[in-house]
Amino acid sequence: MHRLIVGENIVKSYGAGDERRQVLDGVSVAIDRGEFVSVMGPSGSGKSTLLFCLSGMDGVDGGKITFEGKDISALQDNELADMRRMKMGMIFQQPTLLKHLNVLDNIILPSMKGNSKNTAAIMSKARSLMNRTGIAELESREITQASGGQLQRAGICRALMNDPSIIFADEPTGALNSKATQEMMNLLSEIHASGTAIMLVTHDAHVAARAERVLFMRDGAIAGELTLPAFSGVDDPTRLSKVTEKMREIGI
Repeated sequence: MHRLIVGENIVKSYGAGDERRQVLDGVSVAIDRGEFVSVMGPSGSGKSTLLFCLSGMDGVDGGKITFEGKDISALQDNELADMRRMKMGMIFQQPTLLKHLNVLDNIILPSMKGNSKNTAAIMSKARSLMNRTGIAELESREITQASGGQLQRAGICRALMNDPSIIFADEPTGALNSKATQEMMNLLSEIHASGTAIMLVTHDAHVAARAERVLFMRDGAIAGELTLPAFSGVDDPTRLSKVTEKMREIGI
């Protein structure tokens, strides 16, 4: 496989003076094209910060991050924004949708920049994705008229609009019940099976067990990792047991 993202000796701190706290302490990580990687760790271990840095949403204090061979720190703000918009999809625990737009308009919004002449094609693709994710009937609804699970599906549709190389997902199931979590992970597994790389941050071992590789973080560093076989489409309890066993081994 070819490397998609490479982070070398990433250092990141927040705060100043006596309040300064180092969150990432020389982390090195690589994600291949089409790979599904999950990141686990206790609160404050740096897992979400690592995602924000690798995606270019947050700068680093030290180290280097390359995406498709490009050093993202060398990009201008507009170049970095375009790279994230066209090459990366973002899914968060709380969908970042605009209240004054309906569900369909929220989904197409990032794809409209510079593409106003292709509105019909963009709308067609959004509707296709909504049908694929089971929310076609929500097209004209306000976001206050949709459930949390439905809004997460809308977030997935928006993340897929530009056919990204990778989906970054930060605790995407954290606010969902068990049924919605299962549905969300089935969708992400389907997306991954189509060739899209995924980096997913989670505290849930069941969710992490869907990945091909699990990184375990503690105190701002990668404390261990686990490689799993490709997900077959059917939950296998041995995958979960391997994740939990590794967690006990590392002590998280």
